[in-house]
Amino acid sequence: MVNRHLTGAHFGLRDWLVQRITAVIILAYATGLIAFLLFSTGASFEGWKALFSLSWVKVLTTLSILALLWHAWIGMRDIWMDYIKPAGVRIAMHTLTALWLVGSLIYMIKVVWGVQ
Repeated sequence: MVNRHLTGAHFGLRDWLVQRITAVIILAYATGLIAFLLFSTGASFEGWKALFSLSWVKVLTTLSILALLWHAWIGMRDIWMDYIKPAGVRIAMHTLTALWLVGSLIYMIKVVWGVQ
């Protein structure tokens, strides 16, 4: 019988790599938005609305927010696993974090895609 410890994330290289890739996606998206704000003559509400009416912008926004949510999940999961020792509290924190992230995803779909 193998004794398993309930502390520590131990997901290793995969999660490290996912965090770096999602960070690059988030950075690229944020850089694009900042460039739009700085260099666009249409950086008004109407220009912003026109930008987000384009399907490819909606798709990139969705991918970027998915990257952000995945990035947040890995980071928070590792924090809970590394620093909260009581298993019940840790599971509760994982559950609350997952619920918050799913709620954020649902709200993002509503806002970006205009789902009523």
